[in-house]
Amino acid sequence: MRLVRQLVAVAVVTAIGGRTVAAVQEGSPWLTLVLGVTTSVLALLVYRWVVRRTEHRAVTEVGRKGAAAGLGLGTLLGLGLFGAVIANIAFLGYYEVTGRGSLSGAAGLLGLMAAAAVTEELLFRGVLFRVLEERMGTWTAMALSGVLFGAFHLANPDADLYGALAIAVEAGGMLTAAYVATRRLWVPIGVHFGWNFAASGLFSTEVSGNGSTHGLLESVTSGPAFVTGGAFGPEGSPYALLFCALTAVVFLLVARRRGRLVPRRGRTERVAAVATLSR
Repeated sequence: MRLVRQLVAVAVVTAIGGRTVAAVQEGSPWLTLVLGVTTSVLALLVYRWVVRRTEHRAVTEVGRKGAAAGLGLGTLLGLGLFGAVIANIAFLGYYEVTGRGSLSGAAGLLGLMAAAAVTEELLFRGVLFRVLEERMGTWTAMALSGVLFGAFHLANPDADLYGALAIAVEAGGMLTAAYVATRRLWVPIGVHFGWNFAASGLFSTEVSGNGSTHGLLESVTSGPAFVTGGAFGPEGSPYALLFCALTAVVFLLVARRRGRLVPRRGRTERVAAVATLSR
């Protein structure tokens, strides 16, 4: 029941905020920025409220301690990872910068991607994975929540099954591993935001099959879809799969060294283990 309550509470904010941001995105990028940041803050507040109300505990996964450092580190990592993907595609001659883009366009995308990163991480890592992990252990919960996250992106206009599977591995693996390693949502939120903003606000590529974007650079992507990701965007590239999988492995090794992996065992033992790790 608490899973349903938490999902519904965050999903309502996500739906209202997302529709509002989308409605003004094209006409007013600066308003999009403001609304995107507002949606992010409201989603965090609602998440803290509903988790505290349903679980009667301190909501340490979005606590203030370490928030700035986690967001900063995650954002830099996300920017770097996507930059590495683009660098490899450009090396093959399949990505080319054709001119300067728009500062206002990038600002609007910053707000849009901030809202997407925060709300999706709260839904899929903060609620879904965390609650499933208490019942199934880390590995099963990671696999199941990753598949659901990939399926969630099938609703995008230019999405396909391969792209959804790529997202399941990249985000479902890497972002969940970042949460497990830190037991905080700040690093995965930062990575998610940095990756998406690099794709849209910096390099102006497609993001998860949502069509082209116009950020700080005007660009053209050509070449075989297998390499570039095609209409789904560079997230469907084998470079993205490789770099994100390697990053996930690093996070999981850190989690193992810190003793933060929850094995599949009795539910009471798992709940106690998760509670201890979240302190």
